[in-house]
Amino acid sequence: MSRVGKKPIPIPDKIKISYENRTLTVRGEKGTLSQTIHPDVDLKIEEGVMRVILLVNNKKTFALQGLTRSLVDNMIIGVNEGFERTLEISGIGYRAELKGNSLNINVGYSNPVQYDLPEGVTASVERNNIIKLFGIDKQQVGAAAAAIRKIRPPEPYKGKGIKYAEEYIRRKAGKAGAAKQ
Repeated sequence: MSRVGKKPIPIPDKIKISYENRTLTVRGEKGTLSQTIHPDVDLKIEEGVMRVILLVNNKKTFALQGLTRSLVDNMIIGVNEGFERTLEISGIGYRAELKGNSLNINVGYSNPVQYDLPEGVTASVERNNIIKLFGIDKQQVGAAAAAIRKIRPPEPYKGKGIKYAEEYIRRKAGKAGAAKQ
């Protein structure tokens, strides 16, 4: 059983937290995030730390305790530091450019693919083949990165496509020649 939910969540001094009517609001220098807390768990705010406590003691609420703790911790990190996800484009002629709030991505299709960034997510393009996504909501940044990667996932033979910067592409050997009989 995971013990993630029992760990206390440190609250930095710059962060302002309000918890009313099962809604947690976290304000920081980068922005504001809100989250509704499940009725089976509750939050206990003390001096400089927050704890997730169980109201019902069963297997489902143990999982909810860990989930709630992770969500609240990500909210605090997001409004304090923010989140970043990096994508790499590899392939001859493959490139991306940022125009306003949308990405124009050329990845081998007859026309460039236009991806409109969701509200709360910003992007920057470096050297035409590295896309960096920034935002305070980890879930939003990850969903935007997954949607961009889905435009042209990396293929296993040459590795062409859009991949996460830390992702490793397993390569296949390809065709070895005429089949022998």
